[in-house]
Amino acid sequence: MDSRLKLVFIVSLLLQLLDFNRENKVRVAHGRDVTNIPSPNKVAQLVQSHNIQRLKIYDTQPYNLEFSEKGTNPNRKSWCVASSMAQKLDLQKALDWACGPGKADCSAIQPGQKCFEPNNIFSHASFAFNDYYQQHGGAAEACNFGGTAIKVYTDPSYGNCIYY
Repeated sequence: MDSRLKLVFIVSLLLQLLDFNRENKVRVAHGRDVTNIPSPNKVAQLVQSHNIQRLKIYDTQPYNLEFSEKGTNPNRKSWCVASSMAQKLDLQKALDWACGPGKADCSAIQPGQKCFEPNNIFSHASFAFNDYYQQHGGAAEACNFGGTAIKVYTDPSYGNCIYY
């Protein structure tokens, strides 16, 4: 099977799986080691032509596609969370910046507070990133953190931990 056919197969499989993806996330590896495959822009055009709401492409990294469920977020509110593709060390640096010089309100992720559990870097960074992002009016540039964050359209709040 040639490279182009493999990519078309992967994209068609993705499109078939969209209805069954409960987390609304799909990751597709786009390799640079083969020739004759569409560029990331062409893949993006194909995927977007199927009415997908959000698409991020990482060159030499997996695609990180985010989809919003129809009708669940009519105001198109967005949140900023840690990317599952980010390295822990990079997340820690970004979290330290957000809670320090970035002036995010990180009190809720302190021990004993409502967003401390689960006690892991992904959860803590997500809360801090979102606080910073919301403080800056949801501006696209406020949800980067060195490439460790992504914008989502599904509320990441859980239990008593509310993401504003």
